[in-house]
Amino acid sequence: MALQPAAGARDLNPRQVESNRKLSERLASVFRLWGYDEVSPPRVERLDTLMAGGAIASEDVVRLVADEPLGLRPEMTASIARAACTRLASRPRPLRLWASGTVFQSRAADEGGQCIEENLQTGVELFGVAPIEAEMELLSLLMAALERLELQKEHQPRLLMGHTGLMDLLLSPVAPEHREDVRTALIQFDRLGLEALDLDTELQTTLLSLLDCRGTPSDVLDRLTACFGAQPLFEDLRRLCRQLLGPAAIQGVRIQLDPTFQPRFELYTGLVFQLVCDTASAPVVVARGGRYDDLVRRCGARPGDDFGAGFSLAIDPIRELLTETETKPPMTRQLMVAFSERSTLEAALERQRWWHQQGRSAVIELHPFHDRSKAEQQAQDQGGFQLDWIDP
Repeated sequence: MALQPAAGARDLNPRQVESNRKLSERLASVFRLWGYDEVSPPRVERLDTLMAGGAIASEDVVRLVADEPLGLRPEMTASIARAACTRLASRPRPLRLWASGTVFQSRAADEGGQCIEENLQTGVELFGVAPIEAEMELLSLLMAALERLELQKEHQPRLLMGHTGLMDLLLSPVAPEHREDVRTALIQFDRLGLEALDLDTELQTTLLSLLDCRGTPSDVLDRLTACFGAQPLFEDLRRLCRQLLGPAAIQGVRIQLDPTFQPRFELYTGLVFQLVCDTASAPVVVARGGRYDDLVRRCGARPGDDFGAGFSLAIDPIRELLTETETKPPMTRQLMVAFSERSTLEAALERQRWWHQQGRSAVIELHPFHDRSKAEQQAQDQGGFQLDWIDP
């Protein structure tokens, strides 16, 4: 029998499990305030649903051995979009949904073979609202969620934003046969790769300069306007960022616009974003999301309702982030009810029930102790419990 968890899997201790539950409940309370209804998508789905029409690579999906192609969900958006367009198709739009659960991703392990990563996440999805209004609600909701999480200044939260329309604009002067190579170089910030491509000198110079085009939204949009002229998309992004400035400033979130930023999953067809925080060792992504209208259309949404956007928060990294800086409040010591050889287990169970009625956590020792000192030693060994000694 194997005594180690599978590669990529983790055992959580009771304190970590309790912290995850509290974080999920905090976020759920915010989602409910904003009118979002909870759903519970299945962990197991058909592969064509999980791969979102090719937007998610097959190697990212943990496959199951079954009579039909099945896998474990690498994220929850595709499953929720399927439900929104089928079982929930008759509900009026806008349709606001939230879910919490475990996601599974497959990757190549360092030593070869498959590694399965298991993570807890919670998030929201908004269906039936066109750009840019849905993004304005979702990012405002994200700021409200951050307020509830109480991130600290030392976390230096940064909201990184991109847009598939901006990437399309950057690629518009590029010949079709070079677009995929240029796109890859821009996304990977590969200056040498971009210089090696057989491009017009002026175009290559422009693209190389755009590799450094990231920063405050107003500065980036001014620079893009100088390169490509006024665009309706620029005005949408200016409107969104103006609306975010106040809430982001209150939460200490710095907003950065990057035209070359694209997420790992090619799920999004509009705004994309992720929230990054600093830890003691390295930056960590605690939230990510964007617009995925194409996915909603593939799920069969009616014309006019074929809009979708959302975001998810990664509970495990958030827990670790807050654990680094939190000041633990004084805790009420847990009780241990123990009884002597002159008492009975029945009496101890009755005492335990009384403590529970008072709202106190109490465990019970099921066997009698010869004397109080041995019971006190057991209480200390169990974790410093407060002893409730029964000895008539």
